[in-house]
Amino acid sequence: MMPATQEFTATVTKLCRISEDQFADPFETLDWPESLDREQWYFSPELISLYGMPEYEQLPERQKKSLSFHEAVNFFSLNIHGEKALIEGLAKNLYLRKDPDISPYLHHFLDEENKHMIYFGRFCSRYAGEIYPDRKLSFPREYAPGEEEFLFFAKVMIFEEIVDVYNKRMGADSRLVPIAVEINRLHHIDESRHLAFGRLMTHWLFKRFAPEWSAETLSGVRNYLKSYLPSVWREYYNTDVYQDAGLPDVHALQERAYARPEARAHRDQVSRQCIQYLLDTQMLIEEPSL
Repeated sequence: MMPATQEFTATVTKLCRISEDQFADPFETLDWPESLDREQWYFSPELISLYGMPEYEQLPERQKKSLSFHEAVNFFSLNIHGEKALIEGLAKNLYLRKDPDISPYLHHFLDEENKHMIYFGRFCSRYAGEIYPDRKLSFPREYAPGEEEFLFFAKVMIFEEIVDVYNKRMGADSRLVPIAVEINRLHHIDESRHLAFGRLMTHWLFKRFAPEWSAETLSGVRNYLKSYLPSVWREYYNTDVYQDAGLPDVHALQERAYARPEARAHRDQVSRQCIQYLLDTQMLIEEPSL
């Protein structure tokens, strides 16, 4: 077993200390209003999936703000599903791992992701009365040694890198209602640690196992990551959002929204640092098509 590097161990120790210092009770940290006025901004307009389209620009202000509410519900729902899968995977890795330098931080990771589910779940349940369903499918298969663990942490990293760009922007957007700002802000604070850990973990696992994989397995891993990035982005263009906001012909609208050049440029801009990291570390050897 390849031991963790001194840099990795030092980083994990630092992250544990920060998590302990910044511990927060999810039930006491936020001030939850009894109800919300949906004719306010809940999602930064520039981040709304239809922003800039004629269908969006022609909407009255009231309906744009209603759309922003449902975009926030979708964003928080995506985080709920992501956190749920992450918690399951972290628990599995926590008790199967034999890396004493890494396992302590996984306890903090689990604790913080559980808090995030409380934030996102309470918003969706209390103010929308629903969580948008998870449409991802997974099929069991055989894995090469280390492949499943690497793909788990790589997917976590990719998902959280994209989410954090949105969190950072909306956590500082004074146009949004305070509860939306605070959820995004608090999530970004914790995610800054998770992202540091995620990058180190994926790179460490890749260096540890990739030399042992066959050319076919290595190619399969890279192709999986290439396809995972656009699959994450697809979920940001949700027909349930458009339907709940009262928009017509939602499936055609979804396809137009995703395919336009401005949307591709936005996805590339948000994903750029993550993609560059994957390329620099050879986890990817060519750009994914977003």
